[in-house]
Order: sequence, then C-alpha cells, then structure tokens
Amino acid sequence: MRKFYALFASLLVAFALLTGCQSQKDSEQESANASQEEKQEVSVHLAISQNNGEKSLSDKDLSVEKGTMLMEALKENFNVKENDGYITSIEGVKADESKKQAWMYTINGKEASVGANQYELKEGDKVVFDMHKWE
Repeated sequence: MRKFYALFASLLVAFALLTGCQSQKDSEQESANASQEEKQEVSVHLAISQNNGEKSLSDKDLSVEKGTMLMEALKENFNVKENDGYITSIEGVKADESKKQAWMYTINGKEASVGANQYELKEGDKVVFDMHKWE
C-alpha cells in the first residue's frame, strides 16, 4: 500500500511540474507575441531631391516602427537640421528664404498638409523632400 501511495505521490508531483512548466511556456509565448505586436514595422520610401526632382540627392527604402513620425525617420537616416519643425537643411543643402527656396515634401504624390514632425508614416508611403522655389 505504501508503494501505491509513493507511486501516486510521485505521479502527482510530476503532473504538477509538467503543468507548471507548460504555464511558464505559455506565458513566455504570450510575452513574445506582445513584443512582436508592439514592434510592428512599416515599409516606406524616402527620396531627397532639388529643383522639382531635377537633381536626386538620395533614394531609400526604409522599415520603421509603426507609429514613427516622418521627422524622426528623416533625422535617423539623413543629416537634417530643423528649427521648430521647419526643415532648414537636408544633407547639407540649406533653405534660402532670400531666394524664395525651401524644403517642401509630398506624400504619395500629394503636397503635405502638415509638418514632417506631425505626420505618422504608414505602410507603403512614398515621401519626397524637394528643395525648390515657392511661387
């Protein structure tokens, strides 16, 4: 009878250990899935040019974390200077107000309606920054 109780107790302990290990694995998997969801990325294309595209300075396909603002991605990938959200220089090419030149940008072929520090990048965006005269 003692052997039966010892065997039963051993089986009970083994079952408890296996169940506990499975719970830990499930918890680790849930944590890994949550981390992946938090770090979703979007693919975008960023181009830098001058004079309405006459001169190309750079062309890059990027993967950025979902929720990344355009200005943040721009600064991480190019030499950018800005003042209160207004871009004054990209890759050493400076805006010149006396010549009525400034950095303008389009998103998917349409003129931007917000500053680069206010635009959240979306999957497949094609962004072009161009230094040109304003009318």
